Amino acid sequence: MTSRPPTLVAPLRVIDDFSFHDIQALRLILRGGSVIDWHRLDLARVEEAEALIRNHEIDLSREADRAFSQRMIAESIGYLRRQFNFKIPKSVEQATLPELLLMASGKGHRQLCACTILKTLTIINHMTCRELLFRLPVSDRDLFHLVEEKVYRVVGAMLSGGFPITEFVGGRKNLDSTYTKLLSKATSTASNLYDKLRFRIVVRTKDDILPMLLYLSEHLFPFNTVITGESTNTLFHFRSYCLSHPHLANFVPRFQGAPDEEMNPGDNRFSAKTYRVVHFVADVPVRVPEHLMEIAPPGSELLGPVVQVPCEFQMLDADTDAANERGEASHDAYKQRQKEAVFRRLRLGAGPDRAEPDEDEEESD
Repeated sequence: MTSRPPTLVAPLRVIDDFSFHDIQALRLILRGGSVIDWHRLDLARVEEAEALIRNHEIDLSREADRAFSQRMIAESIGYLRRQFNFKIPKSVEQATLPELLLMASGKGHRQLCACTILKTLTIINHMTCRELLFRLPVSDRDLFHLVEEKVYRVVGAMLSGGFPITEFVGGRKNLDSTYTKLLSKATSTASNLYDKLRFRIVVRTKDDILPMLLYLSEHLFPFNTVITGESTNTLFHFRSYCLSHPHLANFVPRFQGAPDEEMNPGDNRFSAKTYRVVHFVADVPVRVPEHLMEIAPPGSELLGPVVQVPCEFQMLDADTDAANERGEASHDAYKQRQKEAVFRRLRLGAGPDRAEPDEDEEESD
């Protein structure tokens, strides 16, 4: 395992310091949206662009990483030209990755071109990271260790920095829980299971949620790696919350995409109606240690130095956490509802037309 420098603790920003880019990123995470549906970025400085790139575990001070980023840009441009005959100005085609990010935050035709390239690059990079993951001679156990090491490093720095965390729990789903989860889902395949690695953070107050979530999105996972359609937000109505804060209210008319729903309750049929949480799944980028890259199949180095691993995150405040542990919203009650549904499905299959067999009939079989 390669050694890593200690994580420096950046300050936790207060809501009045949020930029429009910050609030857009948070909105996407809470909605479970996709940057493919955006029409622009809103980065103001080159330092912000460079920080976003570093958060993808790409180090542009390394020649190999610079070459990889340019290959990804070239592949994205090639796709757009092959499939759509998309016309791209020379200045955009020759731009570096930080320059593209700033162009996508500007105006005019160059902005449109840069944004289109970056959205394509997001998909190509995701597939490239997945291809590298398939090629690596590494077990799930070792891969999860790399992710946990990164998460614990970031959260550990937050704890040592006095951030408002009252509880942090991380872990891997055990096999019995995995079997039950798959048996409870209509699509019973392991590829649909995103919570093999899950992390839960309880903060002091509801007003700590957005600053903490923003910090994680800047130091642990980039906002654009949140998996679409896998977010739940039953803690607060985001638009109304923004309107209640004068600084954030200024951003609301500029929100991209469709208006926010009252809540984003998700589709977990076993959760109680009174259960409140912010929940999402993100592809956490992890830089592959050099000793693993050295034993990967030839050509793997062209896929870059990073894999992405899906992780489930839950965040809520202490009062909500206490309320969730009472009555039907408790974890024990949730698991009981799930187990009863799974056992019925195993015994009787799906559908309301199947009645429980008579006990005497069972004994006679």
